[in-house]
Amino acid sequence: MNNYVIITDSSCDLPASLADELGVKVLQLEVNIEGERTKFNNEIDIKDFYATLRTKKAVTTSAVNIDRFIDVFERELAGGNDILYIGFSSGLSSTYNAGKNAADELNEKYPDKKILTVDSLSASLGQGLLVTLAAKKKSEGATLEELCQYVEDTKWHLCHWFTVDDLFFLKRGGRVSAATAVLGTMLSIKPVLHMDNEGHLINVEKARGRQPAIKALLEHMKKLAIEPRKQTIYISHGDCYDEAKSLADMIKAEFGINDILISEVGPVIGAHSGPGTIALFFLGSER
Repeated sequence: MNNYVIITDSSCDLPASLADELGVKVLQLEVNIEGERTKFNNEIDIKDFYATLRTKKAVTTSAVNIDRFIDVFERELAGGNDILYIGFSSGLSSTYNAGKNAADELNEKYPDKKILTVDSLSASLGQGLLVTLAAKKKSEGATLEELCQYVEDTKWHLCHWFTVDDLFFLKRGGRVSAATAVLGTMLSIKPVLHMDNEGHLINVEKARGRQPAIKALLEHMKKLAIEPRKQTIYISHGDCYDEAKSLADMIKAEFGINDILISEVGPVIGAHSGPGTIALFFLGSER
């Protein structure tokens, strides 16, 4: 029987309507804006959030603790469901480890039930794309164990390529030095980054200017994508829809692809990448 649910974190940046359509449960992570009351990700107006970020106010995020995972997981178990938890990259957050520890505890407490977990090694719509593919596989009849193995296999081909517009946010998060941020800003240098096999953000190259950086994302897709015409491509953006749409148009022209989802980078990821982030996600020969 297919009586299990897929649970993921709001770091996946899936639109709520799509998550509902897929039957995926999304556990909300928390955001704190300059000492104000911590809010769940889905309680924050995205336009207001990016307006706040542009003022350079202090914004922090919080991992989910084990008690919240136990509460969410136990409710599903009580309803008769087993669980596949696909978590936010352990290379960026302790959230996955909290979920894994909760699963281990509950698997001992409820030996007749199953909670399986996968460290997605992904974030934003990269995590969202992995979850989408998992939900589609579930709808095709995959068992819990089959789906867990499918997600484990597929994550090694989930490509994340992105660029940011304002180096301040990478500097604040310790991704670049203060000197690099100042010099890069002066010279209009835009980093091109990706997610490595340990789920860490890696600075791969530097582009001189915004448009060359965005075009670099396409170039990496050209090198790595597996049968791109058969894929759904995901693009996320930090309050810069027109530039995300421009990238989508370039992809359509290059590959003849029409199935492209464009959505916002949510507050949990946006707090660390900043306004002007453009990210491209697809399946490739390697991450």
